[in-house]
Amino acid sequence: MTDGSHIEEVSSEIFDEVEADCYWCLTKLLSGIQDHYTADQPGVQRMVMKLQELVLRIDVPLCEHLRGVDIEFMQFAFKWMNCLLLREFTLDCVMRLWDTYLSEELGFEHFHVYVCAAFLCQFSSELQEMEFDELFQFMQNMPTEHWGDTEVEVLLSQAYVLSTLFGGSDAHLANTSKVPLR
Repeated sequence: MTDGSHIEEVSSEIFDEVEADCYWCLTKLLSGIQDHYTADQPGVQRMVMKLQELVLRIDVPLCEHLRGVDIEFMQFAFKWMNCLLLREFTLDCVMRLWDTYLSEELGFEHFHVYVCAAFLCQFSSELQEMEFDELFQFMQNMPTEHWGDTEVEVLLSQAYVLSTLFGGSDAHLANTSKVPLR
């Protein structure tokens, strides 16, 4: 039925249920990220800063390299936070990610940062070999076009581990390294 060929066979009661479920999911999603789409986008900025602090704790060499080639987290992570990784993955992968986000007790915004950290660190060794132009281009077009369920499951698992280790305690994200935050 995904091609729409049997749509007329679906009863109005089922359509009503699907509509209600879709509305609930969208409401749940948007309720946690309302300040992402207001003036100055404080929610997006907050998430980018949290991502930077998290990556600084889990991959100092990557942070040092990004700083050394003058790449700021805001230059690539703003899009990840603002578009919720919709531009980085296929729709099937995004639906799998968002399904997990919606089931997370602390909400969409919380777990998304950990997914972004796991996503970035997955390419750490490659990124550390690149200079500004190549790195910036790579970050604008992450090589995920062939990702499927397996890769997304690994990403979500890594994000869950990070959220378990660092979630709920901002002290764990304190900047204790010599790499200053920008």
